[in-house]
Amino acid sequence: MRAVGYFREASAGERGVASLADQSKTFIEFCRDHGYEVVASFVDGSAAIDEPRPGFQQLVEFLKRPEKGFLMVVTPTINSLGRDLKETARSWFELQGLGAQVLTMDGEEDATGLLLQAWAKSSEGRVGDKVRSAMRRKAVKGEVLGRPPYGYRVGSRRRLELVPEEAVVVRYIFRLYLQEGLGIRRIARCLNEEGLKTRRGGNWSMVSIRDILRNRAYLGTYSRFGVRVPGSHPALISSDDFRRVQDCLMARRSSYSTPQASPFLLSGLAYCAYCGNKMIGVSRRQSWKRQKDGTVAEASYRYYQCQSRTNQSLCDYHTRRADDLESEVHQSLSTLDLGAGQAFRHAGDQDAVLAESKDECREVQRRLTQLDKRLERHMDAAARGRLSREKLQSLGIALAAERLDVEARLVAAERRVDEHASVAARRRAQEQALLRLSDRWDSLDFTSRRSLLRDVVDRVVVADDGIKVQLRP
Repeated sequence: MRAVGYFREASAGERGVASLADQSKTFIEFCRDHGYEVVASFVDGSAAIDEPRPGFQQLVEFLKRPEKGFLMVVTPTINSLGRDLKETARSWFELQGLGAQVLTMDGEEDATGLLLQAWAKSSEGRVGDKVRSAMRRKAVKGEVLGRPPYGYRVGSRRRLELVPEEAVVVRYIFRLYLQEGLGIRRIARCLNEEGLKTRRGGNWSMVSIRDILRNRAYLGTYSRFGVRVPGSHPALISSDDFRRVQDCLMARRSSYSTPQASPFLLSGLAYCAYCGNKMIGVSRRQSWKRQKDGTVAEASYRYYQCQSRTNQSLCDYHTRRADDLESEVHQSLSTLDLGAGQAFRHAGDQDAVLAESKDECREVQRRLTQLDKRLERHMDAAARGRLSREKLQSLGIALAAERLDVEARLVAAERRVDEHASVAARRRAQEQALLRLSDRWDSLDFTSRRSLLRDVVDRVVVADDGIKVQLRP
């Protein structure tokens, strides 16, 4: 069995952490006693919580290598994985998501339980007791906390009151679903075709329709912070109709298997040539019975589809197989001559690209914050017994995998901002990225391939009969 070690120096004010030399010595002895082959060790200094951890990042990159085989990551204690509980939990799930088994040298077999105990005792990731008590008192009175749901506004005494033109749409959505039997996608299409807009003046999507159908506020009950106040505001839907809608939603949901998050190479780069909206990655699993022997066969399909069609039922059914579209992009880049500049048009100007790269950095940072908040909510729920450990494990690993992908996007975006100071340097970097994509496409891992594409490509405009690749200037 092969093992790698991870150690870090104590942060400011942290006690009970051995020196790096002692940690390394204990690691060697631990591996010798258990018969593990020592492969490598990774070390971080005593950096502040908001500073990067180069040692842990090197460990992550090492675990991404396809030739690494099965490995165990050995660390002194579960707390050695992070400088606070949030970072520790994130690192714990990241390592497991990369296929490594994590062992602690202190002999703790239930590291997850230890982490949850520490989380339950900590105030991290939770609203302070005084703030929570104040909000609960407001909630008991039926006073609105946060943004009111569609169909209502905040009226006198901080209570919800109807917005007539929005209330009509809410009732219409429930009627289309319950009485006319339309699915969520068709309801969104119906509203959009009739010119009805959301509160912000945008088109309706499947997510916005689903949120309305699940919102108990339309029963006239205000719910917040575990407090329910029946009859706090005018109801829009009867309790019988609402219950029937939830039964239908549950029945449709249980008829499908739980989707597994799987990143797509061209996410954020592919655009529909007909409406200009993004193409999003969609996965489908189908099964059928063979006529010859009656056995059941299954297959998974991945493709890109116009987002307007998928979420809003607008535009036509423009769909491309993921492998085919990605292969076509590879072929296009492989035949590219940067000096010609004819078949491939550069998008935008230098100042616009710099502003776009900075905007992308801010957007990716916001995405990282959102992922951290989701992990905190899952940890809170598990620490209070509202989420099983098995479910926490599944959700935590999925979030960690998504976060690693977003972090790679951030690194690429920050590099583009730095390189903007020199047009020549940026062009050289672009040429090198194009060369790597052309010659090593099949040997590059997903993260590297996607990062290089974002360095080179501004967008891929996808039509039914071909594509146009626009390079970054």
